[in-house]
Amino acid sequence: MTTGGAEEAVTHVLDASALLALFFREVPPAAVPIHGAVVSAVNWSEVVQKMLQRGVGVDGVRADAAAQGLAVIDFTPTLAEATGALWTATRDAGLSLGDRACLALALELGLPVLATDRVWATLDVGVEVVLVR
Repeated sequence: MTTGGAEEAVTHVLDASALLALFFREVPPAAVPIHGAVVSAVNWSEVVQKMLQRGVGVDGVRADAAAQGLAVIDFTPTLAEATGALWTATRDAGLSLGDRACLALALELGLPVLATDRVWATLDVGVEVVLVR
């Protein structure tokens, strides 16, 4: 995958909750590695919203994260369909559309996902979930 003009090895998907925990210093930086990470554009939208809700400016945040190796992945029609299809398997856990978008991206890429919500560890949707706190 190409990020920032350089070929980068993508190793994991980040949920918005993991990025927010990192940005708000709720976890040590080593818990949420940005280098080699991707995030769905849907989840990036969540990150921007939560930062603004907390009064944190977002100018330059995406560029800074990209410089550290984070890629924001477009939400394609294929990912949209996979996100919708995950509703059946995750509805009892109460996952949001953003949660399912993250899982759909991890499924598509065959990568583990880093998140903070403990209910994710109970899911059986074919994705390895790594809890960062």
